[in-house]
Amino acid sequence: MKPIAYWVSTISATALLFIGGILFIMQGEHQIEEMNHLGYPVYILTFLGIGRILGSVAIVIPRFPRLKEWAYAGFVIDLIAASASHAYAGDNLVEIASPLIFLVLIIVSWALRPSSRKLKAQ
Repeated sequence: MKPIAYWVSTISATALLFIGGILFIMQGEHQIEEMNHLGYPVYILTFLGIGRILGSVAIVIPRFPRLKEWAYAGFVIDLIAASASHAYAGDNLVEIASPLIFLVLIIVSWALRPSSRKLKAQ
């Protein structure tokens, strides 16, 4: 059961974040409006998009446990910051909570990852 929960949470989170990364890089009308609403420059979408794509790939591919740890940490920072940005902008509870749903998936993925995907104690 644990491997299934790991893969469901991992594939769900990374697939959605990967797709979001592509949308950020494409800088569609919705993404530009969102950045303007939150008070961020539009060019930040490129950095966030690249980070989400690379982080998703790093978590899914085999080996590289240290890189995976950094990817998980990056997603935690990204998603908490996204939630906080919506809160500071005065958005409704759904907008504030949406990034936190992805955060829960990332935390579940991290907590359930198999030993082959963890850093070895030194």
